[in-house]
Amino acid sequence: MNAQNFTLPKIVSRDAWLTAREALLATEKELTKQRDKVNAARRTLPMVEIGKDYTFEGPKGKVKLADLFEGRHQLIVYHFMFEPGDPPPGKTEPYTEGCSGCSFMADNIGHLSHFHARDTTITLISRAPLSKIAPFKNRMGWTIPWYSSFGSDFNYDFHVTADPKVAPVEYNFQDEATLKKKEENYHLEGEQPGVSVFLRDDEGRIFHTYSTFGRGMDPLVGTYQFLDLTPYGRGEGWGGMPDLDGIGYFWAKHHDKYGEEEETKESCCASQAAKS
Repeated sequence: MNAQNFTLPKIVSRDAWLTAREALLATEKELTKQRDKVNAARRTLPMVEIGKDYTFEGPKGKVKLADLFEGRHQLIVYHFMFEPGDPPPGKTEPYTEGCSGCSFMADNIGHLSHFHARDTTITLISRAPLSKIAPFKNRMGWTIPWYSSFGSDFNYDFHVTADPKVAPVEYNFQDEATLKKKEENYHLEGEQPGVSVFLRDDEGRIFHTYSTFGRGMDPLVGTYQFLDLTPYGRGEGWGGMPDLDGIGYFWAKHHDKYGEEEETKESCCASQAAKS
């Protein structure tokens, strides 16, 4: 752990601390009210009917998008980065195992019963085949439903697979030209992280209601929200935090790899989240 250059908060009396805490509380309440307004606006966002007949591969064979709802009215999809092909030279993640950043997100998904109690199903979708997904899911100990979208247009239509030979490249509602204006060497290729939300009405029609990418997924990571309560924060070296490991955003590993001695590498989806 490396926090030598980090200045700890100053030491004050309990009364002085309480004065400062009350001032911060007022700011926190403003943020809570603003978040409530944003959430209300999100709930009334117009929706688009899904006309395409997507097919996925699940543990019990081929299924349609409607099947992923499991009889409920709402569906949240986390687009989990897991490549279907063999790794190029010198690169393993997310080819031989799921992306460590996406795995960090999956670890932060709550008990499924709480979603089901609100008429909502949550699932993971990747382009990797089930032959890759199943053993990795078992290794991670997850019970979240996980489907393969390989062979369908699903990932391309929802802009979480970047391949200009198949579809125009877009991420976080910006085309590649716009992204390159912000960062000259910006390059998008392969799988990307994201969240998409769908609604099924009583007539069986399916609608796309919302998608978010990059730091739009930040509030969904409970570990981040807890760490943000601490003086060190996330320990990523930005916003006044110390960089605890010298690798900034890229500290998250598969939960069974902490403590291992291995070469530092960028989490494949954390790098996009940091930019977006």
